Amino acid sequence: QLPDKDQPVETGDLLAQAQQAALRQAQALQQAASEAMKQAELLGKAREQAAQPSNAVEAVEHLRLALQAALGALGGGALPAPPAQPMAREPLPSVPVAPPPPPVEAKVEKPVEEETPPVKPPAPSAKPVEAKLPVKEKADLAPDKAWLPDGTKTPVMKEKWSGKVREITLGATSAEGGTRSKVVTVGGETAMPFMHFEGTTPHPPVIAIEVKSKTPDDWSTLLKEAWGEVMHKPSDWAKMAEKEGADLLQVTLSLEDTKETAVDTVKSVLTASGLPLIVIGPGQADKDNELLLPVAEAFKGERLLLGVCEDKNYRTIVAGAMANGHLVTARTAMDVNLAKQLNILISDMGLPMDRIIMDPTTGALGYGFEYGYSVMERLRLAALQGDGMTQLPMLVTPGEEAWKTKESKVGKGVPEAWGNWLERAVTWETLTATMLIESGANIVVLRHPETVRRVKMAISDLMGEK
Repeated sequence: QLPDKDQPVETGDLLAQAQQAALRQAQALQQAASEAMKQAELLGKAREQAAQPSNAVEAVEHLRLALQAALGALGGGALPAPPAQPMAREPLPSVPVAPPPPPVEAKVEKPVEEETPPVKPPAPSAKPVEAKLPVKEKADLAPDKAWLPDGTKTPVMKEKWSGKVREITLGATSAEGGTRSKVVTVGGETAMPFMHFEGTTPHPPVIAIEVKSKTPDDWSTLLKEAWGEVMHKPSDWAKMAEKEGADLLQVTLSLEDTKETAVDTVKSVLTASGLPLIVIGPGQADKDNELLLPVAEAFKGERLLLGVCEDKNYRTIVAGAMANGHLVTARTAMDVNLAKQLNILISDMGLPMDRIIMDPTTGALGYGFEYGYSVMERLRLAALQGDGMTQLPMLVTPGEEAWKTKESKVGKGVPEAWGNWLERAVTWETLTATMLIESGANIVVLRHPETVRRVKMAISDLMGEK
């Protein structure tokens, strides 16, 4: 009840009354919500019972009661009661129906039950029986009938090449103005390497053994053990290399050499061996020019193979070779176009093409070898197709490349699965050299004497020799 207008009311009393009224309303709402939840639960159960009623009347009654309870909780009126009896329908016209025949009693014979002997369970230790499929006996097949007459031969497809690799001779005998006891000729192929049924390979690939002007400090221990004390004297080293089967000798000069020592070293090797000679500078353009020019002048007429000619220092070496009757090696970095371009530059200076040997460079087995192989193969294909600037024999240095690898150079601190160090190293050099020969190399420069023997066997086999 509100206070009279004339009666004073304190503000605190009004707030307290308002709070109590709000609390009562909240309680009423909470109670109504609780009742609604219960009615919703009852409604859900009624629906579940109505979903599977025993009959239609019972299902409708359950649903009606549930709805009535829900409406009651929400303050609604009650649902009307269902009719006590179903609505009357007009009777259908009667149709005379014949009486049904009397039922016939069917006599059903009971099946005779046979006594089945009891099945004994398997013993605990018995093993399960494996089902086996029937095995068919193999039928004897008639022998295959020949579909071609005896003696029939299938023709092999052959490539027809228009080009030919140039034949180039290294070294000169006394009759030719030199001092060599023998000369070596390479090139002349008219087909891809060792495709003997397509063309000719008149000259087999040859092997050069490398001889250093100074005792090498960076060579593997295995190489030092193989050559021993002869490594300290180039002339003795050259003699032993010739005995080990070398076809050529390669003298590699060092940065410590002077003009005088370079000439003396080459002279001692020419005196000790009658094999043709390759003379290679230390690998720096200025030093190569400094050493190779006096060597070319000192041994005029010997047809030495001087190198290496590269795009930055080919002019001085080519000039020395032209003036003194020598040959040159043209080295490029694994590229067909660069190799062809350098050959053109050298020939433009006036050096005949039969005095140039290409060095396309290579990598060792497992170290970029595949790319070098493909470059050499493409050079040989271009030569056979008639490209005159690629029709030159090729020289590569698998010995130098293979002995740079860890597999050949190192024997300690490597996996045990790598096997014996010596056999591994020799095999590395052998495989690199043999595959380069199969790609078209005419000259391979090796380092280990055992590798020389193995590569010679491979060459003999590829050439079809017995």
